[in-house]
Amino acid sequence: MSSKGKVLLGMSGGIDSTMSVKLLLDQSYDVHGLTFVMTEEKNATKATKSAVDEAQELAKKFGIPHQVIDIKKKFRENVIQYFMDEYIKGRTPNPCVLCNRILKFQELLQYANEINADFIATGHYVQVADESNRYFLRKAVDGFKDQSYMLWRLSQEQLSRSIFPLGKMKKQEIKDLAKDIGLKDLAEKKESVDVCFIPEGDYREFLQEHAAEIIHKIPEGDFLLNKEKKVGKHKGYPYYTIGQRKGLQIALGEPMYVNNIDASSNTISIGRREDLLHDKLDVEQVSLMKYKEMPKEDLLVKIRYHDKGMMAKFDKVDNDNYHLDFVEKVSAITSGQSAVFYENEDVVGGGIIK
Repeated sequence: MSSKGKVLLGMSGGIDSTMSVKLLLDQSYDVHGLTFVMTEEKNATKATKSAVDEAQELAKKFGIPHQVIDIKKKFRENVIQYFMDEYIKGRTPNPCVLCNRILKFQELLQYANEINADFIATGHYVQVADESNRYFLRKAVDGFKDQSYMLWRLSQEQLSRSIFPLGKMKKQEIKDLAKDIGLKDLAEKKESVDVCFIPEGDYREFLQEHAAEIIHKIPEGDFLLNKEKKVGKHKGYPYYTIGQRKGLQIALGEPMYVNNIDASSNTISIGRREDLLHDKLDVEQVSLMKYKEMPKEDLLVKIRYHDKGMMAKFDKVDNDNYHLDFVEKVSAITSGQSAVFYENEDVVGGGIIK
């Protein structure tokens, strides 16, 4: 049987990338596997430490070539440093969004070119489409697993070479398929939902360890009730995020939530849940995917991963900066997070919330 072409697949040792091998082979692709080493062992879980071994064993099971590339230095300098810098600025970053664009997909492309591969592939739940010479993402068939929000920064070059084998499948179908081919343990393995370099999910502890010199210079500051009245002391603004309720140690007779972080004055404003609601935001670093120009029509905007989204009107400020007006108020707009724009199931583009 003739091959559809050579494809370089990013393999993590998990079920999604592993079953992508199976699906691509079934479609007659010449599959090559590539695994990145991105984290130091002290920052990794046991699962992460054995990911390379697992990926190699699985590649051997499927009879495909497999390569391991160490990109720890690039990851530390570009992604981890960005993560820490954003928190120091009083913002809440999406490190995975940045990593996908400037590291994972770029490194995949680079190595694909070295081995003369036609395509790159990953185990993300998303689809890629093209119209009018523009490539763009389309939501996965499995709406809950859809990862288009995390991939909005991918370039036209990256998209034009990408294959996403899981885009038209449900997660349960993938698990069932794994069991059918003798990978029951992989199908039943618990998946991590944490940032890969913070396996326990405690970013505060990570900042204390890796940005200690800066963090320790940031003193306690004031909690302000609705940006005015001082009602207590906080431990330093990088330890808090918009919408946070737990750990404030403020007793005002009703639940209080962080609704504003001002790094310049080291103050944190708190208020009631309804104080988190806003009907407008500004975005920067806007990157368009489906169109060269922003559509005049309102678009659905998601301001967090599992957000249902809200329709918004767009006004261009300048270059890659836009002002958005929502048709209804949305909760906990967070500086540094991604705002991703959708036209039905298609990703129009995205930006970073200012």
